[in-house]
Amino acid sequence: RLGLERADTAEKALNVIVDLLEKYGQGGNCMESNMAFTYHNSFLIADRKEAWVLETSGKYWAAEKVEGGVRNISNQLSITTKIDRAHPELKQYAKSNGWWDGEKEFDFAATYSFVNTARMTTSGGRYCEGYKLLNKHKGSITSEIMMGILRDKESGINMEGEFMTTGSMVSVLPQQPNLPCIHYFTATPDPAR
Repeated sequence: RLGLERADTAEKALNVIVDLLEKYGQGGNCMESNMAFTYHNSFLIADRKEAWVLETSGKYWAAEKVEGGVRNISNQLSITTKIDRAHPELKQYAKSNGWWDGEKEFDFAATYSFVNTARMTTSGGRYCEGYKLLNKHKGSITSEIMMGILRDKESGINMEGEFMTTGSMVSVLPQQPNLPCIHYFTATPDPAR
């Protein structure tokens, strides 16, 4: 929200988020219940001209500029070796904790996924299923198709049970500056409604 408020491009929003992250860190329970459940955050940040994926682990982060095709996130780290921007101490911190030997190619997801934070057990499946559904419609994705993907319960994208999806958003960002951007939000906690 602060990225949207304080920036007028995707990259500037990324800067806002990482500056706040490095200054304040992150934390807090991800659920309203008393169950202690936390994980670090991933963001899809887009404007009319470019898109970024930002993934975080504590105050450390990696960002990947989306160059084309489709890209999704789902409660797990997915940035591997294509890192376009990163916390200046990202690799050194991993090396000092014994997560990376400094010799093999640095893979953010493989290295920082070992950080002891709770993980949603279905996130890998959700990520893969989301990627499959996006690729199925690659080149012809409409707002209606995106809404259908976000409503999909069979894939686990729209979760039910102990962990529930609580909302979804679809944005249409035309590259032509004279056309309006359109944002659709679910009006109920369940995107299937």
